[in-house]
Amino acid sequence: MWFSRATLNRLFLLALPMVVSQGALALMSFADRFFLSRISPVHVAASLGGGVSFWVCLCFFNGIAAYGNALVAQYFGRRDMRSCPRVVTQGIMLAVVAMPLLLLLAWPMLSLFEWMGHAPELVALEKPYFLTFMSGGFFFLVKTVLASYFSGIARPRVVMIADLIGVFLNIPLSYVLIFGRLGLPELGIVGAALGTVIACILSIAIYLLFYFNPIHARRFHLRKSFVFMPGIMRRYLRLGLPSGFEVLIGMGTFNVFLLMFQSYGVAEGAAMAIVFNWDMLSFVPLMGLNIALMSMIGRTVGAGDMSRTNEVISAGFVMAVSYAGVMGLCFVVFRESLLRMFATPGMDFSPILAVGAPMMIGMATYVVADGLILVCSGVLRGAGDTRWLMVASVSIHILTLIVQVFVIRVWQLGSLVSWYVFVAMLITNALLYLWRVMGSRWRHPERLARVMLE
Repeated sequence: MWFSRATLNRLFLLALPMVVSQGALALMSFADRFFLSRISPVHVAASLGGGVSFWVCLCFFNGIAAYGNALVAQYFGRRDMRSCPRVVTQGIMLAVVAMPLLLLLAWPMLSLFEWMGHAPELVALEKPYFLTFMSGGFFFLVKTVLASYFSGIARPRVVMIADLIGVFLNIPLSYVLIFGRLGLPELGIVGAALGTVIACILSIAIYLLFYFNPIHARRFHLRKSFVFMPGIMRRYLRLGLPSGFEVLIGMGTFNVFLLMFQSYGVAEGAAMAIVFNWDMLSFVPLMGLNIALMSMIGRTVGAGDMSRTNEVISAGFVMAVSYAGVMGLCFVVFRESLLRMFATPGMDFSPILAVGAPMMIGMATYVVADGLILVCSGVLRGAGDTRWLMVASVSIHILTLIVQVFVIRVWQLGSLVSWYVFVAMLITNALLYLWRVMGSRWRHPERLARVMLE
């Protein structure tokens, strides 16, 4: 657990723009749900169910696309500048292939809301929110590919700039579209989703301005990058598919759990949406640290120099645990005040508060576990240990979902019992990942050499 100040500074400078970027995206979703809470608790609950269902459909392809960060970092560490933008070309090709598959997934997903026993008024809002997001699925994938590229070449400020501009557009745009201001029609929950899609397209435009900058284009031989490269595509799929499958099972089981939990009632569903809104503000910035660690470890793998890996990992643990500990303390001390921020004017908030307050305590318990999970997964993905991550994550999530089916459907236990089973799963996941990182198999020279093979 020793690290030099220089290592901590390098990780901090790389992670800070990514933390700001991911925090901005969390703020965007936070603002949308806050605006929707001004309409009704049903709108807040629907935004969680519909939004998570969209990310379940997208997450497999998005998980593959996001692995471009490690691929680019590995080529960048090897000083193979020509291959870095070729990863972007392969990623966009994958996004084109993914779009028709996403549209095919949309229709069976629509029936899932009713099958889970949601109230009719909830289903009526979840469906249009989900479909609006699905219509912009291609743009979200392209944005992930471009963000991963700039993270991989150690230019996180570009990601920060693009995301901040997107958020600064999204928040007022969503307000206008939700409530029908400036002569526009009042779109309600559809306006929240539409504003996010438009903001995503603007962020892509910002990325492309940096991508086609003449200085950047010459350094990375951009003109010769717009070709299909079988070797790079094979690496993308060989290392990215386990990541995509891991995220798919994780998000899929989480979505089924969430939809089952919402069958407890509107108050429970709204309480979960509010709690996860605050959870997102603590979790998503840690994703910035995860991306930074993936990039740093990827560059050491590409350069064939793993000598300072332990310093990077230790610095990552200190940053994650310190941040998560402070956030967890805030969630416990200010739990009722944080919940009341989403109270709909003129409506009785006490049923939501009764469920949400103990849930906030549970969330404070697992935020440190989230930090450990993200540090460990960033390190292992950067080193190409995606197959082990897939097996471990899939096993834990499927086991947890089976337990939740018994808790909610078979034994019909209370909502807080189900919630604390979820908390226990996250803590178990963190301990398993920590065990892997503290071992040595993932950093064996022969295994790392196979990671670089095309």
